[in-house]
Amino acid sequence: MRIGIFGGSFDPVHNEHVRLARETIECLQLDRLFIMPAHTPPHKPDRVLSSNQDRLEMCRLGFANVNGAVVCDYEINNGGTSYTYLTCRYFRELYPNAEIFWLVGTDMLRDFPTWKNPTSILNDVTLAVCGRNEKEGWWEKEEEDFYRIFGKKFVRVDCNGADVSSTKIRVLAGAGMSLTDFIDKKVVEYIEKNGLYNIPNAKEALSLEKQSRREHSARVAWMAAARASKLKISERKAITSALFHDCAKNLSPDSPYLKGFILPTEWGEVPASVWHQFAGAYVAEHSFGVEDEDILNAIRYHTSGRPNMSALEKLIFLADMLEEARSYDCVDLLRGLFHKGKDLNECLEVALYETLRFLKEKNADVYPLTEQAYAYIKEENENMGDNYGTGNQ
Repeated sequence: MRIGIFGGSFDPVHNEHVRLARETIECLQLDRLFIMPAHTPPHKPDRVLSSNQDRLEMCRLGFANVNGAVVCDYEINNGGTSYTYLTCRYFRELYPNAEIFWLVGTDMLRDFPTWKNPTSILNDVTLAVCGRNEKEGWWEKEEEDFYRIFGKKFVRVDCNGADVSSTKIRVLAGAGMSLTDFIDKKVVEYIEKNGLYNIPNAKEALSLEKQSRREHSARVAWMAAARASKLKISERKAITSALFHDCAKNLSPDSPYLKGFILPTEWGEVPASVWHQFAGAYVAEHSFGVEDEDILNAIRYHTSGRPNMSALEKLIFLADMLEEARSYDCVDLLRGLFHKGKDLNECLEVALYETLRFLKEKNADVYPLTEQAYAYIKEENENMGDNYGTGNQ
């Protein structure tokens, strides 16, 4: 008997999950492929998942037409952190004579040495690897590296998955955008009926923006959401902040949404390029009911920054500056720093330094709050022993 196990959050299940399941069953000639929603994924301990019941039901709907796929609630019923080695041990005991394959993407393959008890996993199963948007011939180097570390080979599933993620779909759902290009119709209906991933009033706030600005806001939300859990930031707060951050960008000063709004004066004259951050926080709070002060501050200072920013404020400031459509000389350097380390302090210091340098080179107005933000984070990094030297560049 040949069986496979396809684990994941499935929050939600999307068309690439389904396509991968079909092609894995065919490629490996599986008798059965178990679809295994995790209770608490070890690599996502701080992200709040949709309910177990919702994720199981979305899997049942999404994989309903895949012959040989069986949705399994083993990890969900077990509770706690869903360690792969324990699941593999369970299936090896359940099917002692079967060939068992554990399905992973290349991103997980590269992280596999960091998994808990990887040798135990390989004693019970063989890894089946699917490329994720990889170049031709990717598997040769990966296979060499894998054999060097573990003395075993993996099998390759001939399916180079498209670059689609559940994170992106949660952002689209939160923004009230269409999901039909990414998810089975029945799963879309389930999500909408149960209000999964809904961000109240985000769609209405985005309607105030031009189309290009709405697309920018969605990209900021994707970038922020993808980094949030590793920074121990609520993904929902990150998405909400990002979707609302530019809600006043295209409003005229006499818009009824800005009735009663007054620009702050305590940091000096507000440059025209900065005023929308303060207006956006005002509109989010007074017109769309956003009450969380951390979210409002992330909107309020997403262009200028400020001293002593919260983790969420740093995340939105940087995601706004670095989303995938941005293009300028040092953007690749900053993106590398954004994804590096346990916090965003190094990236923030360099980003603020480069922002001030750019403004001064262009003889543009420099908002004193941005200078204060840079001085604060530079001193904080120096005090923490992480002097990145940006002031000497």
